[in-house]
Amino acid sequence: MPRTFSEFAVGDTFEHGTRTVDEPEVREFAERYDPQSIHVDPEAAAASMYGGLIASGWHTAAMTMRLLVEDLLSETAALGAKGVDELRWYAPVRPGDTLRARTEIVETVPETADRGLVHARTTTAVADAADPDDDRVGEDVFSMIGLVMVARE
Repeated sequence: MPRTFSEFAVGDTFEHGTRTVDEPEVREFAERYDPQSIHVDPEAAAASMYGGLIASGWHTAAMTMRLLVEDLLSETAALGAKGVDELRWYAPVRPGDTLRARTEIVETVPETADRGLVHARTTTAVADAADPDDDRVGEDVFSMIGLVMVARE
């Protein structure tokens, strides 16, 4: 039975799985949707302020969405979303990084007899960095507040 609106409360948290980012996917996503040199050209990226190839922020958002769907929305009576608030990219994501996401319910608003709106803050962090000497493990790289419509009982 999918989770309905009344089963969400402010402060509820949900831990999601992990996803490891690989270079071919970084480049393929960027070539298709965000073809900036820091995402598609290793040489140019190495000469940039990032010192190497990084994932597009939109790719990070898409990977986060995948984790959110797999671990929460697929078990929710979700009806779609009205938008996203406070979309932020805090740090670059590099090929080889493993990401982990977490969602916290920050507000619930009854809208109609059939649905409510759940404001869900999802934050993505580096669970494991490509470079073992990298001190970014645990560092947040992305967050957003999704405005998710959820069916009522």
